[in-house]
Amino acid sequence: MVTLRQLEYLVAIVDQGSFTRAAELLHVTQPALSHQIRVLERQLGGPLLERLPRLIRLTPAGRAMLPHARAALAETRRAEQAARRTAGSVSGEVELATLYGYSLGLLPTVLRAWRRVRPDIGVRLFEHRHADELRDAMAAGQADLALGPPPPDWAGPVHPIGEEEFVVVVAADDPAATVPFRLSSLADRAWVHYAPGNGLAELLDQACAAAGFQSRTAVRTEQTAAAPLLAAAGLGPTLAAAHVLPPGFDGRLLRPDPPIRRRLAVWTRTDPDPLTAAFRTVLTREAAAHLNSGLPSEA
Repeated sequence: MVTLRQLEYLVAIVDQGSFTRAAELLHVTQPALSHQIRVLERQLGGPLLERLPRLIRLTPAGRAMLPHARAALAETRRAEQAARRTAGSVSGEVELATLYGYSLGLLPTVLRAWRRVRPDIGVRLFEHRHADELRDAMAAGQADLALGPPPPDWAGPVHPIGEEEFVVVVAADDPAATVPFRLSSLADRAWVHYAPGNGLAELLDQACAAAGFQSRTAVRTEQTAAAPLLAAAGLGPTLAAAHVLPPGFDGRLLRPDPPIRRRLAVWTRTDPDPLTAAFRTVLTREAAAHLNSGLPSEA
């Protein structure tokens, strides 16, 4: 039977890149560490690690095993924290995985509301560039719950929040606006685009393709917050979630027809402990209210 200690040893060796350093980190002898890995490999029917002169590499079996080992250790740690929180022995914190853009738009309102309810419980954020990256991190046990587009094949609980609306941002004096505004009217323009690893790059390309053209790029940025500012400065149109744009934003916001929207939800691997469930309630309520509050300035 595979034990948590064996999984901890495997993860430590991979992270440290060395049996020696892993043994020092775990305060065990190197022979004891090696013995436990050999036992684990016998139990699983094959080698997990390739021992090279100056390098430790995962075998295919090891690569398949590693994310499950990390998830099991993370879940155990959270279970311990949940038990301590319930018993009142620690104040603890809630761990939330999300996408970068939500830290700009939705989360300040959510965290302010949570702070009023439970000032003794902190929130730790794990921010990701892409929805697929967020899903993989949650599957590996990174956080208590996730805020983002719901994965279509997610097996755990999913609590819908609503839909986030996307707008086209241009400079205040840009002549692009038509009524109704069609994305196809910008087919000949070069866009302020997102770096390929950012999920909004894919969303922008899909929206342009649906409008019958392929976007050209004037500049690419890694930063979700930077794209609307660059567009407002006249470098080209961009696509941005309406909820990340503050009141009084300098650029002009154009609502495409048909609209561009994306579903938003809170999701977990299993039913959460009472404290995490309380945070989920606040998160769902406040995020839905923020999404329904409308654009900072009407297009």
